[in-house]
Amino acid sequence: MPTQSERLAVATTLPLKLALQWQRRVAETLHKWWEVQAPPPHALASNPIAAAWDYWTDSVERQVLFWDTLRQRGDNFLEHEKAGKPPLLHFDYELVLDARTFARPVNYALARIVPPAGVAVDERKRPYVIIDPRAGHGPGIGGFKDDSEVGMALREGHPVYFCVFFPQPMPGQRLEDVTLAEADFLREVIRRHPESPKPALVGNCQGGWAAMLVAAHAPELVGAMVMAGAPVSYWAGSDGKNPMRYAGGMLGGAWSALLAADLGGGLFDGAYLVDNFENLDPANTLVKKNHHLYDQIDTEPPRYLDFERWWGGYFLMNEEEIRWIVENLFVGNNLTEGQAIGRNEIYDLRKIRAPMVVFASLGDNITPPQQAINWVLDLYPDTDSLKASGQVIVGLAHKTTGHLGIFVSAKIARREHAQIVELLQVIETLSPGLYQLDIHDETAPDGTVRHVAELTERSVEELRGLQREQRRDELPFAAVEALSKLGVSVYTTLVRPWIAPFVTEDMAKLGRAFHPLRVQHWGWSSLNPLAKLNQHAADYVRQLRTPRDPEWRQWERYLVGQNAAALDVYRDVRDANTELAFFNLYGPAAVSGIGNDLIPDYLERQRQTTSPWNDAELLASLPHGDLLDGVLRIAVLVQRGLPSINVERRQAAYEWIAQHPALQRVSMDEVNARFQRQSLLAWRFPAEARKTLPGLFPDEAALKQAFATITEMVRSLPAAKEALANLALLQTEVLGTFEPITAAAIAEEAEVEAAFKPAAAAAQPAAPAKATATKPRAARTPAAKAPAAKATTATAKPAAGKRAPAKEPVTKTRAGQAKQQADVAPKAKPAAARSGNGSKPATSRARTSNPNAKE
Repeated sequence: MPTQSERLAVATTLPLKLALQWQRRVAETLHKWWEVQAPPPHALASNPIAAAWDYWTDSVERQVLFWDTLRQRGDNFLEHEKAGKPPLLHFDYELVLDARTFARPVNYALARIVPPAGVAVDERKRPYVIIDPRAGHGPGIGGFKDDSEVGMALREGHPVYFCVFFPQPMPGQRLEDVTLAEADFLREVIRRHPESPKPALVGNCQGGWAAMLVAAHAPELVGAMVMAGAPVSYWAGSDGKNPMRYAGGMLGGAWSALLAADLGGGLFDGAYLVDNFENLDPANTLVKKNHHLYDQIDTEPPRYLDFERWWGGYFLMNEEEIRWIVENLFVGNNLTEGQAIGRNEIYDLRKIRAPMVVFASLGDNITPPQQAINWVLDLYPDTDSLKASGQVIVGLAHKTTGHLGIFVSAKIARREHAQIVELLQVIETLSPGLYQLDIHDETAPDGTVRHVAELTERSVEELRGLQREQRRDELPFAAVEALSKLGVSVYTTLVRPWIAPFVTEDMAKLGRAFHPLRVQHWGWSSLNPLAKLNQHAADYVRQLRTPRDPEWRQWERYLVGQNAAALDVYRDVRDANTELAFFNLYGPAAVSGIGNDLIPDYLERQRQTTSPWNDAELLASLPHGDLLDGVLRIAVLVQRGLPSINVERRQAAYEWIAQHPALQRVSMDEVNARFQRQSLLAWRFPAEARKTLPGLFPDEAALKQAFATITEMVRSLPAAKEALANLALLQTEVLGTFEPITAAAIAEEAEVEAAFKPAAAAAQPAAPAKATATKPRAARTPAAKAPAAKATTATAKPAAGKRAPAKEPVTKTRAGQAKQQADVAPKAKPAAARSGNGSKPATSRARTSNPNAKE
């Protein structure tokens, strides 16, 4: 809590800081506008008159077709309304449960996606349950195309279910009832797949926090989670980049949403939310989107009409639902504070046990990365707290795509979402902690591009760097919440009695029909005689038109670009003024103490943290366990110190070690729980975990057999030299000797590297030999060298500097030490081990280790 002197200092300097920040933002806006300026195109036509005539005829044809496409959009809008706005999924589906028939009915249903022809689904694989956002539009964005979240999961053989919803909410429906219904959906999915892992729950945008409510309400029903573009920490954001977070304060709090619901006869119109979205980028709404259709009128209409059918389908909410959302999320930010109240319960996100993937984008101005990931810092102030909770959180950030691109982009589906599906197959085998998922591309000799996913462990403390001012700029939002409560009280007491009783159902329907977003659809449809007349002209143009690109079209594109740039200047200056007004209004209110009792714990300067575990208890438990615990501890100790985790190799290792007899006798849930326990012990007490390892085995023979099993598993993976070095040193420390089978594996890996060294390196035998001993990943072919170097240098540096203090990274010295020990090991025994242990022959290993021989 700020002291009186600190408040006085802030009050004195606040106006100057705000003025300087506004001046800086305006200057940056004008600088960006100047940078995008380009000289007008030069007229190169040898015959200007012919060029002008060609452009004029082409322009008239495109205008006729453009307006006819808008007519088709209006007709699609009316047809979709008449059909009841069914889910716009690319895939066929069948309804499994209809929540409109539940004891507490809601306008939701569970649908199972029918696999398309040629796609086989394995009923024993983890089922996926996708929740789309109910933020003005209808369901379907998660399965809008063949290349989508639904499509990627189906291609991997997973059963896929979809939570669909209907346009009209049920009478008296509340958001807590929706959460209960979605939990029942998960129970039905689990009942249908008794041999599968628990379902993966995927939440898109505002479906993300809906998924978190379900996972907090019934954590035992969720096996894994994916949060795609999902805002959870609504107060978070970056000053000057995320104007949406000021909307609650600039609208005066929650009372404006109640007014909109009263004018709708108790129903909140989703068109208001869509309108807010479109106002964020006026250049795209008014110029870019329309001109793109006009410019590509010969090919663009099908894609445009498909998207507009979904974009123009506006759904409704009950007043109770929108009020809960605004007060607990948009304005109150109560979900991360543990103060969001449902039916007879408080939603506590710390109850969530399922590992989760958080997917955000730096180019998303609806859900910036801070709103998507800062809840981790809100719940777990440091890395120790996160690890003690046993939680696994993986962050993935795209560099440029916008909010909708996260869900509808086919390119992102094939790259990011496909890798997320692969990651979820092994996410439960990760040690508790925070990870960063990096995806890079590798090009094979035949030109095919392969996406490779790697995980790097990060610290929770690093998240503090995502936002400036140490998040002190979030304090005025507590004043917004306090004043919002006052505004709601005044509105419900003095204003609502004079509005709500006089709004009839017919008046509400009429008001919704004449919302500007709906008018632009039905206003230019076949109901309009002018649009019908233009349709005949368009039919004639399509018969005679020859698609072309006249030379003067470059002037058109230039002028459109200038208009869009001018609108971007308007948008940036508008947002700067909004931010300035917000802090001028609520900054002094916060300084004066308004809302101080609503400041969350995570914003307190002296946040009290206690040790999340009992070190004495953990230390005492180190020598206790059985053969399964011992095998898992060896695997944990071997992977410690690796700069990153390759997801594909992790999956192969998991499938290999799952065949161990000790793992066959227990369920995978127990295996994962024990793995997390051993990961915690090894992270907290690495030296003691090594010393007490023999005590987990009945005798030395069982210990050696376990090492042999892990060695076989590691050597079956490509590019496993660093893991083999870790394993060799662990064996030396625990057994006091270097096992021949491990020496054979290291020597074999060295032979593989030598066989595939570049010709240039082979010309200088002395230098490559030294590089092989010190830099295991440096002796790859040129095609694989760049990605490997990038993954090692870019990710190992922050990991080594910011991971837990108990971290013992594998250094070049350790790898070289293991290589030297392998060189002096007897050669007869390794050869026998290589030929008689049932592993792959050297030639096969060479093929799998060759980065140029990937499938």
